[in-house]
Amino acid sequence: MNMLAQHRVAGNRTLALLLIVLSMFLSVGQAHAHDLKDIQQRGELRHLGIRYANFVTGSGDGFDVELVQGFAKHIGVKYTLVYSDFYNVLRDLLGKDVVRKGSDVMLQGEFPVRGDMIATGFTVLPWREQVVLFSKPTFPSQVLLVARANSAFKPIKGSNDLAADISQTKAMIGRNSLLVMERTCLDPANYGLKGIGLDLKAYTASTNLNEMVPALINRQAELTLLDVPDAILDLKRWAGRIKVLGPISEHQDLAAAFPKDAPEMRKAFDQYLAKIRADGSYDRLVDKYYPGIRRYFPDFFKRKF
Repeated sequence: MNMLAQHRVAGNRTLALLLIVLSMFLSVGQAHAHDLKDIQQRGELRHLGIRYANFVTGSGDGFDVELVQGFAKHIGVKYTLVYSDFYNVLRDLLGKDVVRKGSDVMLQGEFPVRGDMIATGFTVLPWREQVVLFSKPTFPSQVLLVARANSAFKPIKGSNDLAADISQTKAMIGRNSLLVMERTCLDPANYGLKGIGLDLKAYTASTNLNEMVPALINRQAELTLLDVPDAILDLKRWAGRIKVLGPISEHQDLAAAFPKDAPEMRKAFDQYLAKIRADGSYDRLVDKYYPGIRRYFPDFFKRKF
């Protein structure tokens, strides 16, 4: 092979290598394309949902399912529900694993991006705000302390001082075992319950928060944490078998979550949320999936977002 031919072969190989690298770069860019124009160009909105407390029922409906179906229609794309769980949902959104060390949050690894937004009764927590953009609040919540109905624990009387009520409720835990689930809204680290000598029992049989009450009834611990939307349903489902003792947290907001590089998606969702609040569609969804919730959070439903 003469010198000219060798240069041509080398040039062709270099060009081929550059094309491969470029195609890999473009495919990664497309996999991580989350913002509004990217999704509209793709023609599909992938909704990351977790089977939990009527937000995502697992039967193709739920408060957040219908909310995001309406949003997909609003921005003119097809809706697809992608099931996840609380341990992996941020990884499925960001393509990175979220690692907490105290108040610090780090993103590690490389994983497939499976969805474009999270809407699944997802609590706005400070550590989550470090890695995602939250929408305006979609629903209210609060974390409660729960016991078996036949236990000796007595609910606090309650007062107009929520901080005092929380302190009184936490004091009831004492040396009693407390069932928790890390990396969720029931993570004890969120409420100052970790590292203070409590008997914490991490529920690891699954990542499904719907299983906390059955585990409590089966005496895997003396107490457990629940949030209000789940507690409302469980008090009906397990009528006469559990009781709420008092609050563990301040009032909380639930919201949709988007990657940090998707500000236009968050903006479009907030506009859609304002629209359905104004036309009554939002209220109909609330009444359909959580009748009676307004008496627990009257101030939330009076708020102007």
